[in-house]
Amino acid sequence: MIENLLNSANSLTATALPLAGFWFREAASENAGDVDFLFNAILWICVFFFVLIVAMMVVFTARYYARPGHSAEHTAHHNNALEATWSIIPLFIVMWIFGAGYWGYMNLRTPPDSAYEVQVIGKKWNWSFVYPNGYIDANLHVPIDEPVKLVMTSDDVIHSVFIPAFRVKMDVVPGRYSKVWFTANKMAPTDDGSGGEDMGGFDLFCTEYCGQQHSSMLAKVIVHESGTFQDWLVEASNWIDKTPPAVAGERLYKERGCAACHSIDGSTKAGPTWKGIYGTEEPLVSGESVTVDENYIRESILNPNAKVRAGFKPVMPSYQGQLKEREIDAIIWYIKSLSGEQAPDAWPDLPAEGEEGGEGEAPTDGEAAATDV
Repeated sequence: MIENLLNSANSLTATALPLAGFWFREAASENAGDVDFLFNAILWICVFFFVLIVAMMVVFTARYYARPGHSAEHTAHHNNALEATWSIIPLFIVMWIFGAGYWGYMNLRTPPDSAYEVQVIGKKWNWSFVYPNGYIDANLHVPIDEPVKLVMTSDDVIHSVFIPAFRVKMDVVPGRYSKVWFTANKMAPTDDGSGGEDMGGFDLFCTEYCGQQHSSMLAKVIVHESGTFQDWLVEASNWIDKTPPAVAGERLYKERGCAACHSIDGSTKAGPTWKGIYGTEEPLVSGESVTVDENYIRESILNPNAKVRAGFKPVMPSYQGQLKEREIDAIIWYIKSLSGEQAPDAWPDLPAEGEEGGEGEAPTDGEAAATDV
């Protein structure tokens, strides 16, 4: 009954309020209506009483300020009816706001059992969206008109997922899991190159300051038309096999957060540049030195604090379990290409998955990446 009353009030308010949606981006999820409704309802209640109180104050001041023969009283007369009116009406308004807010909050915190689950990992400074088949993407892909549940955690510090068009926001905390869900009901506008909001995909921000490159921790939410999501997932899961190794490495560099800390033009960021680094001898904070070869690059990806370059802080998070062996090899090939190494146009034939040395099975130290590199 309460839900029906709130839905009826929602519809009436949305119709009666011409500025509904003025403060927010265009809503693109079923959940967004409740948030917009309550926000606009509270806004207009405040506007109504502000105008009413100011107007009455002006009227009373002009009417009673200089009445002939009137002298000011030390205290105002008590009026029970007036006291009850300005107490009871706000009480009902506050109770209604609480009820609507509580109902909306519980709805956002209770995903349907049939919701499609996507794991989300936040780390400085990129997002990884892990799908049930193990595929990881830098953007969030979801089917339209189907509930989606995000199960989120962080590898380092507190982050926060915020999708303005969906009206959802939730902190992502290291060492624990947080959840949020939504049902996307609109496609994002086609990217026209203008750089406008939500072009080519709905914007996803980190809204918890998480360090130097916090503002670059961005992603897109791509909504797929009905019946096409699973086809996309199958195709996306095999993209690297169809991509030349160095090209695949460049894509991973851009999508998996490497670009936030490592330049490819020789400039210095939070981490050393990748330009011309392969094959060089570099000093470490321990006073030793290391040759930047396939083994060192692989170790730096999986255990970045094992050998930290001199002049840099040990701030890089580990990608252990988040990059497959072929993805690591692709990154190695990309780094080698930045030093003038000629990368192959295609991957060499490898054993099928599940066979010895196949995809997903880590090589032993010393033979790391030797198959492909």
